[in-house]
Amino acid sequence: MFTYLALGDSYTIGEQVPFSENFPSQAVSILRKHKMEVIDPVIIATTGWTTDELQAAIREKGLKETFSFVSLLIGVNNQYRGRSLENYTEEFTQLLTQAIHFANGHTDKVFVLSIPDWGVTPFAEGKDHAQIAKEIDDYNSAAEKITLSHKCHFIDITDSTRLNGKKDDFLADDKLHPSGKEYAVWAERLSAKVLKEFKIN
Repeated sequence: MFTYLALGDSYTIGEQVPFSENFPSQAVSILRKHKMEVIDPVIIATTGWTTDELQAAIREKGLKETFSFVSLLIGVNNQYRGRSLENYTEEFTQLLTQAIHFANGHTDKVFVLSIPDWGVTPFAEGKDHAQIAKEIDDYNSAAEKITLSHKCHFIDITDSTRLNGKKDDFLADDKLHPSGKEYAVWAERLSAKVLKEFKIN
């Protein structure tokens, strides 16, 4: 049996959608269809968490076990609260190192997802969309560079959120967070990488 740890914030826990529709759960469902026996994901994520808050929660959980693979998606709340890129870079690096530890040192079993662009959603009406997009691009560029330098996988899902961010059926009721339909896109991209890494057709 394979095990999966998902680290993140609202985008990982799936704010306002059923647990079965968050992207970790949907990814596991896809993997099972490919005969990869994965138990339900262990998720450490809460809406609103920044990088340091996720770090604190990991410490509080005191997880000792390791996992077959790990996903990490964090940073939108750093950007939303106006924290510096330097702060994000430092704390993201620490979290990635922790993720590698949870994957038993196997860097190729760690999958980082890019930060979605919430600035395109109806929730962001009246805000500076271009500035939000630039800051998220800067965060994602830094995260990708760090991820690849550690020989982990980086999965871009920001493009999908920009394409679908104004479509009602891709949004939860708060018009900010994704619906299960958007999470399905992320789950497909993640599961494809996992299947390839574990050499499962």
